[in-house]
Amino acid sequence: MTGYNELKGAGQILVVEDDPVQRRLLKNAIERHGHVVHQAENGRIGLEMVKRDSGLFNVIVLDLMMPEMTGLEFLDALHEFGTQIPVIVQTGQGGIETVVQAMRAGAFDFVVKPVSPERIATSISNAMKLDQREVKARAGRRSRSGSVGFDDIVSASPAMLRVIDLAQRAAQSNIPVVLEGESGVGKELVARAIQSGGDRSNKPFVTVNCGAIPHNLVESILFGHEKGAFTGATERHIGKFMEADGGTIFLDEIGDLPLEVQVKLLRAVQQGEIETVGARTAHKVNVRLISATNKDLIEEVKNGHFREDLYYRLNVFPITIPALRKRKEDIPHLVRVFADRFSSEQKSGRRMTVNAGTLALLTAYDWPGNIRQLENAIFRAVVLAEGPELTEADFPQIAAQLPEYDVVDHLALVADNTGLDPDNGYGEDFRASMSGEVHHRLSETSENAIASVNPAGDVRRLADVEEELIRFALKFYRGQMSQVARKLGIGRSTLYRKLKDYGIDPDNPQKDAA
Repeated sequence: MTGYNELKGAGQILVVEDDPVQRRLLKNAIERHGHVVHQAENGRIGLEMVKRDSGLFNVIVLDLMMPEMTGLEFLDALHEFGTQIPVIVQTGQGGIETVVQAMRAGAFDFVVKPVSPERIATSISNAMKLDQREVKARAGRRSRSGSVGFDDIVSASPAMLRVIDLAQRAAQSNIPVVLEGESGVGKELVARAIQSGGDRSNKPFVTVNCGAIPHNLVESILFGHEKGAFTGATERHIGKFMEADGGTIFLDEIGDLPLEVQVKLLRAVQQGEIETVGARTAHKVNVRLISATNKDLIEEVKNGHFREDLYYRLNVFPITIPALRKRKEDIPHLVRVFADRFSSEQKSGRRMTVNAGTLALLTAYDWPGNIRQLENAIFRAVVLAEGPELTEADFPQIAAQLPEYDVVDHLALVADNTGLDPDNGYGEDFRASMSGEVHHRLSETSENAIASVNPAGDVRRLADVEEELIRFALKFYRGQMSQVARKLGIGRSTLYRKLKDYGIDPDNPQKDAA
């Protein structure tokens, strides 16, 4: 509490909560720490307050479960509005899926009801540390995003290198491309690289998140409307397709398009014409179409949610981007790149490093939100870190979700999750990303390579090789018998029998070794 009160100046905090009792409790708890509290009884009113004076609020405390507009819908609308106010979400449901959903939607922190005054105070304190610096850093990222090239895609995995190869080929023509993959895998990054690598590189690149637009507005936003075309249409709007004329339009989450809008999109793809709402004639447009989806479009076709004729028009050149958990060898590279970038954007300007244990922890985690989640986690850690190096302590939420994670045996977890062979090219790259204990243990693999032939040039006896391998495994896994047995592909009883046969002391496996 003392540390919290040391903040310079009072913050302007917006509480968006439909329960009047919860609003009063939060108001009292927050005001005890010297802040000014503004209240909104639902998401719609809260959004209007932000739009009216977006520069007023330092932090938003948001309830997830509300009528009219849920907390997640509020976060989406806030993102579309373009504000970067840190949002702390609270809910009575503390499941990990809810946490991931909220963080994926852009929340800064997550608290579970009933939240203690100390917990909400700490969360607001951390959010205010981010306030202006986060806005600055994100603005910097947006300014660079318009000129992303293939060299900006960080990868060491064969699966992602294959994606880059396909995308480079697609960039050489105007062929329609569909980017498939989970949310947060980097579909927009690949789309921008395709744009930059082709002959439309200096033309507009217009992004549309089809899933974030209300269904009754999709047609108007995509194709535009004339003045007076419908109630509220007080002026002419040209639409995203006209904005992208001559360049590229990126339709993200295209599987969420309403069927009636899909008909017009088909005409735009087939004939290069769009029908503006309220217009009497069609307009010609010249756009490169890149679509993205996290759904199985062929299943959507079978279920009647996506037009078959549009599917075959769009799905000419599909590229599937693998989830981050399926290309974990990329994680150490991404972590270093994000840490370096975000630390250089801070006022101190010092370049932060990442220790080996942290790289192992972050690589062991499956990242359901993919690269977007990893990027946000590194950004928060860099801003809130006290020292010049990111450690496991800077990622408590990640460590809490890995109950099986053991610092002593973190290398084994990394190997389990990555499938990396320390003797192949990617293993070398991964070794280079580590230091200290992890580096030492990886290095042991090459230093203790088991010979196939004896000094006379003859193939060694199988029993001799087996004994040496068991001794090495015991040393490598520090005598953890379950781990050794599992890695050798044998049962524990078999392992103990072989130890007895070869006279191996599990506490000192190198003793009397040949």
